Amino acid sequence: MKQRVITGFIAGTGFILCCILGEPWYNGLMILLSLVGYYEFIRMNGLKPWNITSLLGFLGVLYFVFPWSKFPLSDINPSMFIWLMLFLFLTATVITKNKIDIDKAANMLLGVLYIGIGFQYMIETRSAPDGNGLFWSLLLFAAIWSSDAGAYFTGRRFGKTKLWPDISPNKTVEGAIGGIVVAAAVSALFVLFAPELLPIGRAIWIGLAASVIGQIGDLIQSAYKRVRGVKDTGSILPGHGGILDRVDSWLIVFPFIHLLSLLPYQ
Repeated sequence: MKQRVITGFIAGTGFILCCILGEPWYNGLMILLSLVGYYEFIRMNGLKPWNITSLLGFLGVLYFVFPWSKFPLSDINPSMFIWLMLFLFLTATVITKNKIDIDKAANMLLGVLYIGIGFQYMIETRSAPDGNGLFWSLLLFAAIWSSDAGAYFTGRRFGKTKLWPDISPNKTVEGAIGGIVVAAAVSALFVLFAPELLPIGRAIWIGLAASVIGQIGDLIQSAYKRVRGVKDTGSILPGHGGILDRVDSWLIVFPFIHLLSLLPYQ
């Protein structure tokens, strides 16, 4: 527990500092985390991280998270890029004579989209065109983190009904509800800091969505790890596991909040 607390404090402090500093610190951190996350993903799937096909996956992640808007490559159509990645991964099955088979190719492409798009929207939120990216980023992170804390403590105190025991045996319905309530309350508190930016009703909706979708993101990662027979995606964070263990909710929440156009600047 001591190691977990120390790691959490150091990593959390560094993360918040980078978020406050903004570009290039925040973008650089997000790019680093995305690449480490993809490394964990392909290792978890039993793939070699440094062969040509895996390196193609790293480049795919970079396409999504690197700020290409400052370069001519920003004109590449995202749907065509996804198709190009699909084509190259499928071509790898032929070139390698099925050493990279269709299942491995599909997993690599899945990892590129799952991790790359998730981190892309974290960067886009921090770079919000209204100039309030720090506020929106902290709002979403606070909603996610408070949901996790609320679910944990509510579950420990009142949890009796298992939420999804086949996937995550320790999660309870009571804990999930507690996380949703706490996230909505914490999001509502952000109205006090910038009432001109965030109406109370929208703040509550953001908190509710972040909590519900964040808990689904957590379960998605739990389901994936259960299939692969691993407890953690990595060991880079002592006491916490890997990068993907820490960002599983983030990867789902940030794109989904944008999908619902819940941020007022959208």
